[in-house]
Amino acid sequence: MRLTLTEFVTLDGVYQGPGGPAEDTTDGFAHGGWVVPFFEDVLGGYITGVFGEVDAFLLGRRTYDIFAEAWPRSTDPHDPIAAALNTLPKYVASRTLAAADWHNSTVLGGDVVAEVAKLKEQPGRELQIHGSGALAQTLFDAGLIDLVRLIVFPVVLGSGKRLFAQGRTPSRFRLADVTSTPTGVTMQTLELAGVPEYGSMEVE
Repeated sequence: MRLTLTEFVTLDGVYQGPGGPAEDTTDGFAHGGWVVPFFEDVLGGYITGVFGEVDAFLLGRRTYDIFAEAWPRSTDPHDPIAAALNTLPKYVASRTLAAADWHNSTVLGGDVVAEVAKLKEQPGRELQIHGSGALAQTLFDAGLIDLVRLIVFPVVLGSGKRLFAQGRTPSRFRLADVTSTPTGVTMQTLELAGVPEYGSMEVE
């Protein structure tokens, strides 16, 4: 399976608390719920398409707790997102979680980089990370993420956890696809393409 990351981010790279005011208030973050005004049918259709590619999920502890609280309550058999989340294998990276009660969930113990590398060797289409910014940073620095879907919202928050914060591994990507919504959200599909290249711009 290839490892993919789908992440909601602001123009200034914040991924914290997209879904609601109480979702993640770490360090006094008071801007939660910033995706809500921009969500509409085009974006919903895009997200549904992403979930149509998944064979297993990889989640950080905080994202797992949020999902496990919300999605089991969605029992509509015609909802492809709920059906995928509630039935497919879910792997949770956590040093403190002893057990994961949500159906078909497994806690990854020990070296998460090594454990995820083993998961990638299994047959299938995509092992998908959704949210889970801290986990995504660890796996990004380890070179394990093959494809990034950045869903960029036209808002600047000025504070919050940033996905590509200072200290990330220098990397270069190839833009495989880009589209947008009527509310100004852009969906960028980026494939890892090695290390950055550098040059010099000179005025002749």
